[in-house]
Amino acid sequence: MTELLWSPSLERIQSSEMKRFEDYLAFCGDYKSFHQYSIENSTHFWTELIKFYNVKFSGNLAPALLTDNFQDYTWFNNVNLNFAENLLNAGNSNDCALNFQHESGLSQKISYNQLREKTASLAHYLKESMSSGDVLAAYMPNIPETVISMLATSSLGGVFTSTSCDFGVAGVLDRFSQSRPKVLVAAVGYQYNGKYIDLHERLREIEVQLPHLEKIILVDFLGKGVDLNGFKKAITFTDATSKSAQLVFTRNPFSHPLYIMYSSGTTGKPKCIVHSQGGTLVCHLKELGLHTDLKPNKKIFFFTTCGWMMWNWLVSSLYFGSEVILYEGSPAYPNPLHYFQMIDREKINIFGTSPKFLKALEEAKPKFNSKFVSLETILSTGSPLLPEQYDFVYRSIKKDIQLSSISGGTDIIGCFMLGNPTTPVYRGEIQSLGLGLAVAALNDSKEAVIESEGELVCLKTFPNRPLYFLDDLQNEKIKAAYFEQNIDIWTHGDFIKITKNGGVVVFGRSDATLNPGGVRIGTAEIYRQTETLPYIDDSLCVGKNRDGDVDVLLFVKMRIGEELTLARINEIKELIRKNTTPRHVPKEVHVVKDIPYTRSGKKVELAISNILHGKSVPNSEAIANPESLQEYMAFQDLRD
Repeated sequence: MTELLWSPSLERIQSSEMKRFEDYLAFCGDYKSFHQYSIENSTHFWTELIKFYNVKFSGNLAPALLTDNFQDYTWFNNVNLNFAENLLNAGNSNDCALNFQHESGLSQKISYNQLREKTASLAHYLKESMSSGDVLAAYMPNIPETVISMLATSSLGGVFTSTSCDFGVAGVLDRFSQSRPKVLVAAVGYQYNGKYIDLHERLREIEVQLPHLEKIILVDFLGKGVDLNGFKKAITFTDATSKSAQLVFTRNPFSHPLYIMYSSGTTGKPKCIVHSQGGTLVCHLKELGLHTDLKPNKKIFFFTTCGWMMWNWLVSSLYFGSEVILYEGSPAYPNPLHYFQMIDREKINIFGTSPKFLKALEEAKPKFNSKFVSLETILSTGSPLLPEQYDFVYRSIKKDIQLSSISGGTDIIGCFMLGNPTTPVYRGEIQSLGLGLAVAALNDSKEAVIESEGELVCLKTFPNRPLYFLDDLQNEKIKAAYFEQNIDIWTHGDFIKITKNGGVVVFGRSDATLNPGGVRIGTAEIYRQTETLPYIDDSLCVGKNRDGDVDVLLFVKMRIGEELTLARINEIKELIRKNTTPRHVPKEVHVVKDIPYTRSGKKVELAISNILHGKSVPNSEAIANPESLQEYMAFQDLRD
């Protein structure tokens, strides 16, 4: 039987938001029963959640859903609301809304009143270029100006999209050339691991390559100076927010676009996933409020960049009037222990991290001189949390702590399984399935199974499903992404096991997407770099699970007469780093004789991933050159 590591006290259960919502619904029973209730009565569940959290809207909540399938988005068709209005509604004027912390020691606190004023000021400026439905893109670090840009965009009914500053020009253009923003908000530089990276030249090139841009707003949060020379449409963020204005909110339909998120780009350019303002809002209310037990008097932090959906998730915490900690920089600078001590420095209640950081922290052999009195919950996502890491948390950090591994994705801008303040924590298990989500594990016979590995699916539609993909008029891309394997059943691409405890064990991706450091990336972005090198004939990139993280392995087939030297390996890595992100850089580069392809001309990454992890290769007859698989067997037990 799985080891029980933590149980919530009766006081914690009784005071939780989960219990308060159960009482509101007059529901009696355990969590498994409550979850089943939320599925069988899903429209009632989501309707009452909106009432419970006093969401500001106009219109009528009925009917909650018109078509109970994944073909059309018909949630709350008679509701109009504004995402920013709801996020800025609850916080008391002088309470801290954003607590910015930088690796250099720079810090800044912004009250809810200041946040409203800055949002109003920027929105007033943006009116010149943007109207409802227009896109603002942020090429930004995780700083207050990014949050203000999102809120100002949303207040006008605009659509916000973002990526982090460690993307090269090619990575930015792969994303923003598709979403076609009218306005770009961008940092002129950022610091990571003690090193300052100037972005002026990148931004000048991006301006030229994005013809739809009407304005670029440049942010100098580190005080290094802004050089406007060479820009045609640029203004500083300071100038753009210099005028005071009244905060005005445009209410749009529940299904109005809010965010454009990006897939990993496994099979080409990243797909542009469009999420609704209403679906995103109610999903985050459920996950942050009920599952994470967030309240106005709590402080929440999650380490993330603006290129990951956890940034969007974290910012929704403003709805509760909570204090949101934004951290920019490396969690290893100057060392992991210093960063982790931020919990005490800022009195954080909910701390979000990754298995990779917990591993680095453990390897640092910390000697904590603290009981972390404020800390109630540790959240972890990005990759499966290993059982041994549960041991480390409860042995070395705090015994009375809710350790919540959570799992979902950019695709749903939320979680399928996550924490629960009213249920125990078992070693190696995510605590519970998310309320309102008909999650199941399907075996090869398409049967829902318990205590057995299966494909993660969701059997019924849910509000935070994506609206559509950009430039996918016939819905071919979205069908191929989620519904090709099982018609009208969301198939997510993870292998999981639902346990008899009601928890979940995640075994990793069932497709070829890479996930180093908890950030999903696509192999196509790497191939676009290797294809430019004259000495490489072909290449294949896969992930290898190691010690709770994923190493990116690149296999290259050299052109006749060429060799893979150390200098060339360094050149390959530097090219990938320059044009994508540091996370795309392969841990290892190896020479192989051949690259396997399907008969239809696709690289079979999943087959090589299976080989590296000691699994069989299903359907090998579909591979045009199956003899090529043999040499990859030598890399199964490869270690540095």
